[in-house]
Amino acid sequence: MTGRKARLAATGSGRALALAVLLGLLVLVAMSAVALGTVAMPFSTITAAIFRFDGSRDHLLVTAIRLPRVLAALLAGSALAVSGAIMQAVTNNPLASPGLLGINAGAAFTVVCVMTLFGAGIGDVYVWFAFLGAGLAAIVVYALGSLGAVGHSPLGLVLAGAIVATFLTSLTTAILVFDQSTLDAVRFWTAGSVTGRTMAQVATVAPYILTGLVAALLLGRQLTTLSLGTDRARALGQNPAMWRGAAVAIVILLAGGAVALAGPIGFVGLVVPHIVRLCIGVDYRWIIPFSALGGALLVVVADTAGRLVFASQSFPVGVTIALVGAPFFLYLARTRLRGEA
Repeated sequence: MTGRKARLAATGSGRALALAVLLGLLVLVAMSAVALGTVAMPFSTITAAIFRFDGSRDHLLVTAIRLPRVLAALLAGSALAVSGAIMQAVTNNPLASPGLLGINAGAAFTVVCVMTLFGAGIGDVYVWFAFLGAGLAAIVVYALGSLGAVGHSPLGLVLAGAIVATFLTSLTTAILVFDQSTLDAVRFWTAGSVTGRTMAQVATVAPYILTGLVAALLLGRQLTTLSLGTDRARALGQNPAMWRGAAVAIVILLAGGAVALAGPIGFVGLVVPHIVRLCIGVDYRWIIPFSALGGALLVVVADTAGRLVFASQSFPVGVTIALVGAPFFLYLARTRLRGEA
């Protein structure tokens, strides 16, 4: 017993050290993302702009353009990765992602409807409508998934999510086909982009995402039990329906806030949690913090790479991630099918 405790302590210490290293790397990459661009900025200028703002051109460039973009990427990446990890635990399916609940489709549909009716570009007010649409879509999916013989089961959620997402995506596409002005206004947002984000938008969404991240950390043990399957969770004394509902509420906060801020960025919620599980195991008390840092790192790197490689400040980060995420998804799906066979 003593030897087992020692091994567990050693494993925990190693994971804590790896988490600290990942955090340090994330801070370095985020600072570099703010520094890089058409006008390079030294780190000293960045820190001065944050802590000793003087209204100069360089300080305005940092605080009004680059810093909000990086903060939006950090928040969206961490939220999508953690919500993906939660979805994979709830459905006991490593191919699950936030889009499974129709959250991306709900947010996009709501924003497109509002812009069609009232016009103008995406501003602070549209963040609220995107968040509302994401939350309502998830609630509808959970309600539909609770009906019938498969009620309160992972299969019920998967089926309901596929139906709602397909329906809302079709409606959104139909609206954009007949409204060219709305298509021009939201085309970057619907591809997943942090271009042009403001501090006001970041401040509007950040409380929801941070609340969801804290709640996910607190539910790590319950998520681990859920990931074992409904029967095992019930045998261990857990109420799967109750904790699955709590998990869905957290996903609404996380994925809804991320989509409202940066649009429907795909593959982050699929790729990052899977890699984390391969590296550290199946304990969600560790998967959640590693996924948060890993997702933030992925989105910041992808956004910076898109800006530098394609020489475009408005290049959608969702496209960059899709170039990596799509092949990974095919590999993961093929590996899973081969294992089941």
